[in-house]
This record gives sequence, structure tokens and C-alpha cells, in this order.
Amino acid sequence: MRVMVIVKADEDTEAGVMPTEQQLTDMGKYNEELVEAGIMLDGDGLRPSSKGVRVRFSGDERTVIDGPFAETKELIAGYWVWKVESMDEAVEWLKRAPFDGGKEIEIRPFFEADDFGEEFTPELREQEERLRERTAGNR
Repeated sequence: MRVMVIVKADEDTEAGVMPTEQQLTDMGKYNEELVEAGIMLDGDGLRPSSKGVRVRFSGDERTVIDGPFAETKELIAGYWVWKVESMDEAVEWLKRAPFDGGKEIEIRPFFEADDFGEEFTPELREQEERLRERTAGNR
């Protein structure tokens, strides 16, 4: 199963405070362990919401809202995409992450093709697979 591990923003990440050399070293070591174990598929940090925008959809209308955004606790500072056998395995890996200070990290599973049932027809499955192959080539 694939999961997204969501690192929530805090006052420091929203203020653009960069990690220390030690924090970067510790995270690099942890990421290396994830990659060597075949767990990590992707991951990155995000700039503060002041550098982002939101687009609100209402009928045919599209409204662009410039950051920064309120409610820091609802914002994302970074993420990983992992391939694990179970949520328990994801939790065990996350427990080893070099975080402290009350940091709260969320783990959410991705939908898999079989989750969509009969509505996900063979044609739609083929299209999805084709798009996945093409996006892999974009990396």
C-alpha cells in the first residue's frame, strides 16, 4: 500500500526558518534509511504558504487567493510518499523520524485501483496506467 506522510506546518516553517545543519544531517540519514529499505517513493519540503496561492472553484468562476494562509495547523510543510505493507509498518517507520518538540505527523493511505469498484472500468484503468507511466517519465 502507498501512504502519504504529511508533515504539518508550524510557526517556524511558515516564517521560513530553515533547518539547521544538524537537522538536515539527521533527516538525510533517515531518508537514506527509507530509500535503502525500499519504503520512500518521493518526498520534499514545501515553502511557506506566503509563497503559495489557492484557487477557489464556484461554478464557472475561479478565484485566486494569495498566501499566506491563516490556521497554520492546517497547512503542510512537507511530505513523503511511502510504499509499505500496512499502516502499522508506516507507523513504525515514522516513530524513527528525527522530530521532537510536539511535532504531529499524519499518515494517510492512497486510494488503490480496486477501491473504486466497477465504476473504474478496464478502459479507465488503462488510462490511469498510461498516465502513471508518462508522469514517471517526467521525473
